[in-house]
This record gives sequence, structure tokens and C-alpha cells, in this order.
Amino acid sequence: MTKNKDLKRLVRARMRKTGESYTAARAQITGSDNAVSAPRASWPELAGQSDETMRKSTGRDWAEWVEVLDAIGATELTHTEIARYVRDELGIDAWWAQGVTVGYERIRGLRAKHQRRGGDFEASKSRTFSVPVAALFAAFADERGWARWLGAEAAVRTAKANKTMRLTWPDATSVEVSFTEKGPSKCAVTVTHKKLASAEAVAAAKAEWEGRLDRLAELLKG
Repeated sequence: MTKNKDLKRLVRARMRKTGESYTAARAQITGSDNAVSAPRASWPELAGQSDETMRKSTGRDWAEWVEVLDAIGATELTHTEIARYVRDELGIDAWWAQGVTVGYERIRGLRAKHQRRGGDFEASKSRTFSVPVAALFAAFADERGWARWLGAEAAVRTAKANKTMRLTWPDATSVEVSFTEKGPSKCAVTVTHKKLASAEAVAAAKAEWEGRLDRLAELLKG
């Protein structure tokens, strides 16, 4: 963990000095450059969507999207600038504009899977429950009941009843929770654990949240 933190400090120092993206700065420091030179056949896997899905949903496959975005110098743009261009100038709805942007960033080495442009990683886990959304939100909001399923002494930063909640984790990482009503007695939750240090931390966080949501499901049955 100390080695990862030291590397991230070096990378971010270079980013401030040169204006490079996180991945570009990291490649200069470590001498590696994997995603940028990845073969075209691997692009759908890197991006997380098949060419067929992209063509059907956006009108272009990944080779076409890379050509379009390379032409505007998208590797030098922020995530928000790319997504806005795809949405406003190319007429792609907001959800798919995000998908195009994230996929392109992965293909061009601006971020790895589960990684944000700033270098941090995040893990997401979703689950559907057969309870009213108010009951699910109450389980997350009941700090006294956390010991039965959450297994951590988190701190609630913000909460909007039956909609969202933000937690600060004991290790200073951040957890965002969103709740979606799917009917009178059915709802879904999506947990996004942010500011993780590595892909290995993502895998661990996903497994931990899988267990927490399993325990919560058992409690809600009772």
C-alpha cells in the first residue's frame, strides 16, 4: 500500500508540472504504456461494451468512435468536455455519452477499468430487494443497526430520504449509495465505494459489499 501511495504522489506531482493525464504521467514514471498501444481487437473488452452494442445504441462501433474523438484531440480534454461534446455536438443521449467517454478513455489509456481520470479507483455493487424503498433506506440510516450487517463504523455525510446517502469510511475512502423505487414493495440499491487505491482494492471492496448486502437481505426478510 505504501508503494502505491508513493507512486500516486509522484504521478500527481508530474501531472501538476506537465499537465499530462494520470495514465500518461504514470507511463512516463514507470516506463509502461499498455492501453494506448493495445490492439484494436481488444478495444471492446477494454471499453466494456461490444462493437455490436455500440453500433446499435450510438450508431458507431469503437473504431469509429476512436477516430471521431481522436480528430478533436479528445485525449487532451477532460472527461466532462468529452461527454459534453458527444452529447451536444453528436446528439447522443446523456447515458450513452458517458459510456462512449469512459470507453474511449480506457482505450486511449486515460483510465483503467474501475479507475477515474484522477487516478483513484471505485467499486460498484447493486442489489434488488423485495421491500419498500423506505424500509431499505431506513436500514442504511440506522447507525445502531450497522453492526448486524455493515461491519464498519462509517460516518454519514449527507442523506436524502429514500434517494441518496454519502458515507465516509473509516479508512477515509468514500461510499455513495443510491436508492431506486421499483414498485410498492420492490426497490434497488447501488453502492459505489470511491477513492480506492488499486484494482486489487476494487476486487476486495466488491466482495465485501456482496457479503454486506447478503447479510442485509437476510435481516430484511425477518
